[in-house]
Amino acid sequence: MDGKEVNIWEVYNLEKDPNKKLEVRNSIISKYVNLVKIVSGKLFSYYAQKIEYDDLMGYGVIGLIDAIDKYDYKKQIKFETYASFRIRGSIIDHVRNQDWIPRSVRQKSKAINMAFQKLENELGREATDEELANYLGIEVEEIDKLLAQTSFYNVVSIEEEFADNYKLQLMDEKKENSPQESLEYKDTLNDLTKAIDKLKPKEKMIINLYYYENLTYKEISEIVGVTESRISQIVSSALVKLKDYMQ
Repeated sequence: MDGKEVNIWEVYNLEKDPNKKLEVRNSIISKYVNLVKIVSGKLFSYYAQKIEYDDLMGYGVIGLIDAIDKYDYKKQIKFETYASFRIRGSIIDHVRNQDWIPRSVRQKSKAINMAFQKLENELGREATDEELANYLGIEVEEIDKLLAQTSFYNVVSIEEEFADNYKLQLMDEKKENSPQESLEYKDTLNDLTKAIDKLKPKEKMIINLYYYENLTYKEISEIVGVTESRISQIVSSALVKLKDYMQ
């Protein structure tokens, strides 16, 4: 983190004049608004039929402002990393409150996840669309449709459960974390690193591209050579494995 950026956060945190503080915050928003565009763009491919892109941007900006207000630069966490989680969380929370996911999609999601995991355990490898279709008793053409309908719900649901169970959220509140909390957090991150190492090479690569390189499913699908819905299924499957490895 360079000195200039540290000075920005020092100024923002120490400024007492409300008007001047607002000016500094607006300058920070302008600097990082492109981050909101990146996160919103990734999520829009799943929400496109339900919500306008501008609405996602609005929810994302709320998350960015929240990140600015709660960010503690002294903890040596990159603001971009911290803000990305806040922005994504804000968008998902606002859309979830609209309860846009039908019950049928939730049921299909559960069935597909169970089938995918069962077949992979039996076969010792990733199941093909043909094998998945045969197991579910449907046509192969329906697989992509089902995956497209349930993919985002799969990933978001597992992400939330994963974070809740293992407290993997960034320690981001403006408070001093106890030595015990810091130690537990570091231990959890170490466990996560070891768990990721157990994933198959393709899963590790996709997890890295999606969560660390911030690529979209479309971009990853072009690199890997499979459909976007299949990328989503691999992500959700990998998250389930990580959760199991860390139990």
